[in-house]
Amino acid sequence: MSLPHAILTALLEKPSSGLELTRRFDRSIGYFWSATHQQIYRELGKLEAEGLIRALPSEQPARGQKKSYEVLPAGRAELVRWTATAQDPKPHRDALLLRLRAAAVVGTAGLEADLRRHLELHERQLAEYLEIERRDFPPDRNRPEDRLRHLVLKAGIDLETFWIQWLRHALEEFSELPATGPGDGPR
Repeated sequence: MSLPHAILTALLEKPSSGLELTRRFDRSIGYFWSATHQQIYRELGKLEAEGLIRALPSEQPARGQKKSYEVLPAGRAELVRWTATAQDPKPHRDALLLRLRAAAVVGTAGLEADLRRHLELHERQLAEYLEIERRDFPPDRNRPEDRLRHLVLKAGIDLETFWIQWLRHALEEFSELPATGPGDGPR
């Protein structure tokens, strides 16, 4: 149920076309709530049909023109309701952790290289988040809305830091494992 709320949030921040929304998802919201372009366009249609958003009037004929959307009062009320609703944390699902568990019974062939690849990916993501923090959140930027946005970014920074530390530890463990795992053959 969160994609419609992510879209309402983005549109309240800035009325946008579907294309602009997909670009904003790719650059910001998508770091913590991903959606395909098709999902975003489909959700825009649903939100409009439900009376939560509307297409802004265009000075030119609509055919071939991109529509920009804005949130209606009912959409804002829905976002307020959803924001105030308690939600339990979701269980973490990660194929890499499951693959490590499977390696305990079938062997670790190929897994160490993928751990190194994951480490590189998390290091790159952390560098990107730190650059966003440096660029978008200087010390004097202290408005309440900026502080909340920065808090979301800090969650991303902390998660990437966790994964980097954990992957380094996992690679240390791998260096201490025997050349063959519990399953078939060598690593």
